[in-house]
Amino acid sequence: MKTRRTALALVLFSAFTFWGTSVFANTAQAGDATAQVFIEGLAQEAVQALTADGVSRTDRVNRFRELLQRNFDVPLIGKWVLGRYWRTATDAEKEEYLRLFEEYVVITYVERFDQYSGEQIKVVKSVPEPGNDAVVYSEIHRPSGGEPIRVDWRVRNDADIYKIIDVYVEGISMSQSQRKEFTSVIRTQGGKVGGLLDVLRTKVESLSH
Repeated sequence: MKTRRTALALVLFSAFTFWGTSVFANTAQAGDATAQVFIEGLAQEAVQALTADGVSRTDRVNRFRELLQRNFDVPLIGKWVLGRYWRTATDAEKEEYLRLFEEYVVITYVERFDQYSGEQIKVVKSVPEPGNDAVVYSEIHRPSGGEPIRVDWRVRNDADIYKIIDVYVEGISMSQSQRKEFTSVIRTQGGKVGGLLDVLRTKVESLSH
């Protein structure tokens, strides 16, 4: 299974790698200001929790997992990524899938904390969507110059608790990219969710050492 900048992968890469010690240019226009504040606050928290000197890999994994669980709706993203196969999975498969999905993300991307190289994020605007969603538009500016990378964050408000449910890079949904990857794996494994679980178990085990 290829490692891609998929739903949570990209979130982690952008939110934690790029946020490192970045400086927000707070230029957001009128819109859902609370969703904007949530994204900015997460960035600041990530800086404090994940980039301090002398943090062991075990501590980074634990901090990473805590921020992930608190700020991203991992179960919702995981279910959507599995798509129609969620309905055909057994209860035991669903439980193991969500556990492996989170573990796969954490273990795969925890090392990216060390890759910050001076990128800065600018929040451009925040726009409310129908229902309880809002999209926070931002740009990642690289110290080497060039065109900024557009990264948009779909945030959902549930009883005044904000969580990220998708990330778009240059307009491409990372959840959709991850769904395509997992669907491809399932098809090559005989159309069974158990085949995906086997691949995820192997991947998690290999990355844990």
